[in-house]
Amino acid sequence: MRTVEERNIRFVRLWFTDVLGFLKSVAISPAELEAAFEEGIGFDGSSIEGYARQTESDMLAKPDPNTFSILPWRTEAPGAARMFCDIVMPDGSPSPSDPRQVLRRTLSKVSELGFTAYVHPEIEFFLFKEPPTPGKKPEPVDYAGYFDHTPNMIGHDFRRAAITMLEAMGVSVEFSHHEGAPGQQEIDLRYADALSTADNIMTFRHVVKEVALEQGFYASFMPKPFTEFPGSAMHTHVSLFKDDTNAFYDGGMPYNLSKVGRSFVAGILQHTPEITAVTNQWVNSYKRLHGGGEAPNLINWGPSNRRSLIQIPMFKPKKENSTRIEFRAPDSACNPYLAYSVMIAAGLDGVTKELELPDNYPAKEMPQNLNEATAIMEKSTLVQETLGEHVFDYVLRNKKAEWAEYARQVSAFELDRHLPVL
Repeated sequence: MRTVEERNIRFVRLWFTDVLGFLKSVAISPAELEAAFEEGIGFDGSSIEGYARQTESDMLAKPDPNTFSILPWRTEAPGAARMFCDIVMPDGSPSPSDPRQVLRRTLSKVSELGFTAYVHPEIEFFLFKEPPTPGKKPEPVDYAGYFDHTPNMIGHDFRRAAITMLEAMGVSVEFSHHEGAPGQQEIDLRYADALSTADNIMTFRHVVKEVALEQGFYASFMPKPFTEFPGSAMHTHVSLFKDDTNAFYDGGMPYNLSKVGRSFVAGILQHTPEITAVTNQWVNSYKRLHGGGEAPNLINWGPSNRRSLIQIPMFKPKKENSTRIEFRAPDSACNPYLAYSVMIAAGLDGVTKELELPDNYPAKEMPQNLNEATAIMEKSTLVQETLGEHVFDYVLRNKKAEWAEYARQVSAFELDRHLPVL
């Protein structure tokens, strides 16, 4: 509150997400901050995707002061800031429909076992020359390839501006480069606890879109906008720590991966078919998974296969804390709170059950489409318990409706293939 006064902050934006992972915001004046911290700001939950029915619509957004950050793109005075919120019911209890609360519940189970879950994502996305136009193929801002560094390449300036803005908001960046497809970029966030990382991903997606618009472009996290090029993933590195010790490290085991780490991998592999409708929640997500490139279309693991669902990154000597696993299924359009909840819950199930991880894991195919993934998720006790009944039921209804709408569309493929000959 002192910073708000000293920096002449006129508007404080309270951020939260709906069940599908879209960012929501309400702006308050500094005079309302104290009441917001103590009581929360009321809103109509029935107007937010997946939050509540009209008969139980009253909800409160309570800002988390740990997430306070000044918005660096609001350079003119007076300034603006933001905080992420936890959503609570009128009686003060956590809202069962709040994705942030879903992840908090999962992380509390991690904590009960004496662990802390750390993650860091590699976030891919596309830059286009202009916003999408119905019926018009998107045009990428360049035709560069993986790691390309060419004079006057647009991506350089864009990534520099985006990273500068992210770091001004307290989001640490580890790497950035041009990805394999035309116009495709990758920016990797530095590791942090899972809740902070999910918040950072939401900040990241908003900042990237802001910078793109400022530079006259359009940024998209659509999993696979081009048939002929790879899609955009959000490979996520995961490790469990006990205090300052990496529970995934054991120098006497293959790949230096401990028994806890191997059981965590086994848990994710076992539950992958059930959680895919959450980690890859859109119809288009499955065009990426089964569209070639390095997308993982098989449920398997390994140290070096770039198409493995779970890869074990190379161990760095004398850096035991770098031992981790890389889960390669999620795309950058998922709801990070829900995706990380089911991913961690699946791994934790493997740890608590001490599941064995065979070196020659019997690989099987990932779900072929959203319809198949939703049908498998519907039977999953783990996903239902992790998401909670309210979120679980909403996700099911929403994904079934999305598939039904998609299935009845007449596609350009059908018109091009059949109209001339039938």
